[in-house]
Amino acid sequence: MALDFLIKLQDLIDSRKQEMPEGSYTTKLFSKGINKIAQKVGEEAVELVIESKDSNDELFLNEAADLVYHLLVLLTEKGYRIEDVEKILEERHK
Repeated sequence: MALDFLIKLQDLIDSRKQEMPEGSYTTKLFSKGINKIAQKVGEEAVELVIESKDSNDELFLNEAADLVYHLLVLLTEKGYRIEDVEKILEERHK
């Protein structure tokens, strides 16, 4: 179920990359290039680590969501999909 939503979200991110609609945060990320997208992934990872040390579950989960979103944008920019990551995880599990 969760992967279904992530696939839909990445489909939306893919369409943003193709259409580049004005006013879209995703468009803004793509227009700044891979370095900025990768930087955002790093920033969100650090923010998640910081929030993990506190007891505010809402902030922690919001940072986790931000990290996953920015990871999907980075995957799209690199020409990959969340299914590619899932495949590797499945192979490692065997």
